[in-house]
Amino acid sequence: MSLLSLRIPAVALVVAVIFAAQVAGAGEFTVKAVTITEMKAVFGQVESRIVIPARARIGGSIREIRISQGDVVKKGEAVAVVVDDKLALQLQAIDARIEALDSQLGYARTELERAKQLRAAGTGTQTRLDQASTQFEVASKQVTAAKADKAVIAQSAQEGTVFAPATGRVLTVPVTLGSVILPGEEIARIAPGPYYLRLSLPERHATEIIQGTDVLVGERGLTQSPGQATATRFGRIIKVYPEITNGRVIADVDVTGIGDYFVNERMLVSIPVGKRTVLAVPPEAIHTLHGVDYARITTADGDVEVAVILGETFDEDGVTRVEVLTGLHDGDQVVLP
Repeated sequence: MSLLSLRIPAVALVVAVIFAAQVAGAGEFTVKAVTITEMKAVFGQVESRIVIPARARIGGSIREIRISQGDVVKKGEAVAVVVDDKLALQLQAIDARIEALDSQLGYARTELERAKQLRAAGTGTQTRLDQASTQFEVASKQVTAAKADKAVIAQSAQEGTVFAPATGRVLTVPVTLGSVILPGEEIARIAPGPYYLRLSLPERHATEIIQGTDVLVGERGLTQSPGQATATRFGRIIKVYPEITNGRVIADVDVTGIGDYFVNERMLVSIPVGKRTVLAVPPEAIHTLHGVDYARITTADGDVEVAVILGETFDEDGVTRVEVLTGLHDGDQVVLP
């Protein structure tokens, strides 16, 4: 007996044992229609719910800019300095005016004292005393008014420092050093948050977008395609705007942990837009041969290999299923390995 004749029965025995093990471990899955939520992948844009401008309170030229785009500032922090050279000249003029009024006030005080003395001695008239008293009061009021005017000018000079109106990130700084601005112009735009995602959806989904619906937010960046988005966090639709603009429905999504994202950065979001009925099987029921997907089903004549076309993969009650578009029917018995 040759060595080859001894090996053939041994190989047949091994194949029989492996086949018996596969049959013993095989199971069946009954194909049935299930209803799944249809998700649509769209891009959402990170926006700040509040954007506050830091405005100049006086006009003049910008002497200092202490911030730039992207900086984080705190409320009350000085972001720029505006200087009006005319204010210094006005202060000098008001100081000279106050000195002149002080001299007039001193003269009026002297005249009032003299009128009082003459009236007490009986040589002065009451009319002169009243005139001196009036002149003294007028001079005193003029000095007070001049000092108030000086305080206004000094306050205007102090208001040249522009402070951050809120704690947040600087979005834009639309001015440069030396530029001339008017009172009320923007020195910077600050986004204090909170941040959210703004979605723009086609009008056909208007009746399907519901406030309070949970959504899936993909990874950061635009390198992934809509069909390959990997959800990294959950969000919730907090507002659906009632006005349709240019055929688009606007909705806001609340997502935690996007405070460090760029404002206007885009992210992939999967939102539910309806439900549909599909046929689905476990992924292990599908095997691929030469680029074609097959499933084995049990019939009256035995097991049969059937070519199938697959759809998307989803979770059903925590179990992974793959959608079968064609090749299987409701009630088919699929053989599982």
